[in-house]
Amino acid sequence: EADTAAIQPAATAKPVQKTAAPAAFSCKGTIMSVSEVAVASRINEQIVMLGVEMGQRVHKGQVVARLDRTATEDKIVKGRAELERAEYQYQNILMGQGYKRGAFDQAPENIRELARINSGYNTAKAALRQLEHQLTYCTIQAPISGMVTQLDAALYATVAPGQTLFRIVDTEHLKVSFDVLENELQRFGKGTEITVTPISFPDDHHQATITAISPVVEKSGMIHLE
Repeated sequence: EADTAAIQPAATAKPVQKTAAPAAFSCKGTIMSVSEVAVASRINEQIVMLGVEMGQRVHKGQVVARLDRTATEDKIVKGRAELERAEYQYQNILMGQGYKRGAFDQAPENIRELARINSGYNTAKAALRQLEHQLTYCTIQAPISGMVTQLDAALYATVAPGQTLFRIVDTEHLKVSFDVLENELQRFGKGTEITVTPISFPDDHHQATITAISPVVEKSGMIHLE
């Protein structure tokens, strides 16, 4: 979430003889996240475990929610039975063409492939593989490290595919945007080191570097920097 920060150019130690030291300068800016990821469900199921709260810090790969596995596991049991039935039919087709059980690899590949198609073996195997992969969707992991925001999910609520549960803001990679008057721009070339101090945490001081300067001067005479 955005926060306000006080920004000061870092002083560089250089020998000074007759020139005066530069005057201190500070202005206010806004801390922004560089990356924000929406965590969503891929299937239509009920949330049975919700392991995050608003503002909680999470790590990449951490299990943040679980969906009900019962329906998918039941489908997998049926899918395995269907694959066994199809495999039995596949064997019957080959034996009907004179090939003995245990020696089906002696049949030409085109004969075996046609038997797999006619028996429904390929379809049943693909369906089971898809169900087993779908079961992994019941465990939701944090895609990045960061802080949880916009928590919309609720325990035991049913979610739809694509529905966002919450968002994670990458708090390790932040930027500060601020504006300065055109006549102050000489203090802020690209690569200039500045000190960022969040107003909400005045004892925290973080080093940053100017990476972007807008080429446009606003009507108010301000120039945008990041």
